[in-house]
Formats: sequence, structure tokens, C-alpha cells
Amino acid sequence: MPNRLALIFPGQGSQYLGMGHDLYQRYPAARAVFDEADELLGLELSKLCFEGPEEELHDTINTQPAILTMSLATLEALKGRHHVQEIAFAAGHSLGEYSALVASDHISFADAVRLVRERGRLMKTAGENRPGGMVAVLGLEAEVVDEACQLAGEETGTVVQVANYNSPGQIVISGEQEGLEKAMKLVKYKGARRVVRLAVSIASHSPLMESAAQGLRQVMAKSWTDSSFKRPGSQWSPM
Repeated sequence: MPNRLALIFPGQGSQYLGMGHDLYQRYPAARAVFDEADELLGLELSKLCFEGPEEELHDTINTQPAILTMSLATLEALKGRHHVQEIAFAAGHSLGEYSALVASDHISFADAVRLVRERGRLMKTAGENRPGGMVAVLGLEAEVVDEACQLAGEETGTVVQVANYNSPGQIVISGEQEGLEKAMKLVKYKGARRVVRLAVSIASHSPLMESAAQGLRQVMAKSWTDSSFKRPGSQWSPM
């Protein structure tokens, strides 16, 4: 394996019960990441990842630090096994951006795990105030999916929209439940190959998360002022 790597980290929906248990048992460096997360958060996050309950793992307040921890534990195991010396590029999908920031040494793991826990709390609250969800649509053109969302929103008077253009033929929509249900029926009628509910408890990447975005801006701005996120040479801004 080359010593210089480009890494892409996953976001919400990639969690699964039992994740990281094998890494925890086999790699001391990965175990140290899980143990640090447990201590920093004051909860048994590792046990939740390994044993559940699954419903709690899928709750965004837990999902976000769990995926971050799993991602960085995997990276530490990779470094140890393959003697990785340099990460040339790091990127992430949504929540995965925080994992990428840690991997590229722009913020510490301690800062990141606390931040995404708070991010999850804010998004959970936003989701309780304005419930919603996310759905993956496979095998349909982007324009058709977008039109279906617009029509579903107009007919139901709810928020529903395209959230992520993951790849040609895979698009994620997000919004309120009634609008999502209508949009799912429309894209199936229009010929979608598959329509899959995602294992997320909120409507990410939609206007339903605006209150969470505002709260997170305040948290990050304060943390930046307090210098807890600053790293030598970092050009990252919380805004």
C-alpha cells in the first residue's frame, strides 16, 4: 500500500450495530480512540456501537460521534497495519467532513467528538420540532427527482427537496414525512429502480435543520474565539 493516501470519510446512515468491535479487539490504536471518546463524552459510546440498542445508535445525537469515532479508529488501525506516513488528501460526506478535519490535523479528535455530539443534539432538537427523514432514490435522473419533490411539496404543503447528489443514478431527498411519502410514490411511478429509507432520524440538508445550523454557528464561533479549534498553520474557519 502506498504511504501517501487520499481518504473519503462517510456520513450519517453508514452506522451499523457491531461496528468497530473487531478493530477494538485487534488494534490497540483503534481501541485507544474508542476509549478516548467514552471518556470525553462521559458515556459508553463504544458499547453502544458494539452492542446497541440499535435504535439508540440510529439517534443522531449518538450516530454522529459514533461514526466519527469509528472513522478515526479505522484510520488509526490502517496507519498501524500499513505504516501510512502521509495523508495527501482528506474529504468527507456531510458529517464525514469532521473526520477529514481530524485526519488532516486541522482539529483534534477531542474537539471534534465534542463538537459533533453537540451538533447531533442540536439536530435532534430541530428534528423533534420539525420531524422528517431522508430517502435514497436509485436509477432516476436528477431532473425527474427534483420535479417529483417540487410536486410533492406543492401537493402536501410540506418541505421536501433533493439533499444530496451522491452520484449519477443515486440521489437522496430530505424533508417532512408527508412530503417524503408523496415523493416516494412519485419517483416509483416515474421509474426509480429502488427507493430506500435511510437510517437517519432527521431531515439533514434541508431547511428543517436551520435552527440547528444557527446554534452550531454560535457554538463554533465561541470555540474559535477560545482558540480550542486552532492548530498551527490551519486555515480552517468554523464559518
